[in-house]
Amino acid sequence: MSSDDTERPGRPRSIETHAALGEEQAGAVLALLAEAARHDGQQAVSEQGRLHLRGAAREGVSHLLLTTDGELVGYAQLEDTDPVEPPAAELVVHPSHRGRGHGRALGSALLAASGKRLRLWAHGGHPAARHLAQALGLALFRELRQMRRPLTGLDLPEPRLPEGVTVRPFVPGEDDAAWLAVNAAAFAHHPEQGSLTQRDLDDREAEPWFDPAGFFLAERDGELIGFHWTKEHADEGLGEVYVVGIRPDAQGGGLGKALTTIGLRHLERRGLPTAMLYVDADNEAAVAVYERLGFTTHETDLMYRTET
Repeated sequence: MSSDDTERPGRPRSIETHAALGEEQAGAVLALLAEAARHDGQQAVSEQGRLHLRGAAREGVSHLLLTTDGELVGYAQLEDTDPVEPPAAELVVHPSHRGRGHGRALGSALLAASGKRLRLWAHGGHPAARHLAQALGLALFRELRQMRRPLTGLDLPEPRLPEGVTVRPFVPGEDDAAWLAVNAAAFAHHPEQGSLTQRDLDDREAEPWFDPAGFFLAERDGELIGFHWTKEHADEGLGEVYVVGIRPDAQGGGLGKALTTIGLRHLERRGLPTAMLYVDADNEAAVAVYERLGFTTHETDLMYRTET
């Protein structure tokens, strides 16, 4: 959520909702997101949300386009796929069009579309976003930390795999089903990650950053029990601990720490100076593991929601 919502008079606006975007519309939204990211220092819409901009309609996903005199100045995305939690949303207003009430208008449209059951992300937790959340009657619900550590002069102990466990790279087209099953089991408590489908995996494999050599699978007796998927942000000099997952019956034996170390060493060999990751602030066990690996909090994303 990126919006300075101190309202000033502006041109009349309109908001249209679409189940899918055409190529020209998606391009305009991506350009808007890029300009906002340059201004704000981080993306207002998550990777998953940006992938949703492309291709045919996706069940439960809708796109809200806010225009003034035919010019796109605001965008919001609503995803209603969780069977329990309220729909989740992200929104952004073009930096040169802030302060005209567009953020509040998009937020109000999201509340109406969700039946006043809404979760709204504020990436970076900027004061203007917090103000908008309060104006919409939303309360702080979740804190997601971005943590970082240097990779230069990396000094980590040799990874110690549990007995009988081997690690190899992911093979696209051969490991998809097994990985999706382990991912779903490992993140059953985390619907954003645990609900990934073959289409979601295909989308990521089609991205320029995808490299199976940095996607590590841990097996025991020929069965997949864990993984560490790394990601490179070459333009920013960042390597990401994209996702580490362990099948529930294989947790507690140190496999997660070993896989994390293997991935960090891979990123260091790739010449990236810094590693990053995202972790929920209330996941105290994971935060403690990452802190012992030298990570510290870099910035925080906040999620707000309607009171229940």
